[in-house]
Amino acid sequence: MTDLLDLAGIRAALAAEAANLRASLGEPIEGPDQMTYGSQAAAATHVFEQQRDLALRDHERAQLTLVEGALASLDDGTYGTCRSCGNPIAPGRLEAIPWAGTCIDCARGAPR
Repeated sequence: MTDLLDLAGIRAALAAEAANLRASLGEPIEGPDQMTYGSQAAAATHVFEQQRDLALRDHERAQLTLVEGALASLDDGTYGTCRSCGNPIAPGRLEAIPWAGTCIDCARGAPR
């Protein structure tokens, strides 16, 4: 089934995505400044923004793990095979989400 895919193009897209994620993860998250009294709203906004940035960072780390896993599966010849059930992943799914490691049924949690 992977012979229907442009593996070189997929590898390039995955490598670019990994580079973008690594660059984003390398940027520091702004730490808390000295709080001034009298602006609880500003302090709450700052804490919210930090928590949002940390959540986005966690998402980027998870995304990078998936992208690196897809690159590894390209290297070992298992790209396009569902890690859960072993069936082929639909080419349309891989075109939309090149780092997908599971078929759509397994991703949905559908019984087989």
